[in-house]
Amino acid sequence: MNTQWDRLFGSIFAMATIVIVCYFFISDEFFEWVFARHHNVLSWYIRPLFIILIVIGAYKKSFTIIFASIFALFTSMFWFPIPSDVDADVVGFLNFEKNYLVSGWSVDKLFVAGAVVLFFVGLIYAAWQRKWKFLIIVIAGSAVLKVFHSVLFSGESGFSIVKPALLGVVVCIVSIILFVHSKKTKK
Repeated sequence: MNTQWDRLFGSIFAMATIVIVCYFFISDEFFEWVFARHHNVLSWYIRPLFIILIVIGAYKKSFTIIFASIFALFTSMFWFPIPSDVDADVVGFLNFEKNYLVSGWSVDKLFVAGAVVLFFVGLIYAAWQRKWKFLIIVIAGSAVLKVFHSVLFSGESGFSIVKPALLGVVVCIVSIILFVHSKKTKK
């Protein structure tokens, strides 16, 4: 795909992400609809796939792949049906998360919002520049911070994200190691 088309489609996905995130916060009905589906933990487990796609997009220097993957990452919260049976810790954690998101801005929220932006910038920068060790640090560090923040602010229910976060880190790091190794063996 030529650079102009890539930037155009990348911009469309970036704008679509911004629109969906804004709509998420301004529409109570959509907000509740999304969180009802986010109780399906499959949405928690597929997120590493989109992180890997973002890395691939940055490696290929493709704005379309990067921003389509970010769009998919954010919208994957509501891809799955409402589960019939939900673990009590998952319910507790998501109730905390919902309240956290709608409770107004505070210093810790500004830190978390900044950390999310820095995660994406670090992820894209590291893959774009082929800084594989830094990429692994960004991925592992963000998972540790996510778990730490979740447990610190939501208590016991925050431990419900440990298994998906740990599995996600392992999947991402193993994928990166295999990818880098395959590139080195081709040379």
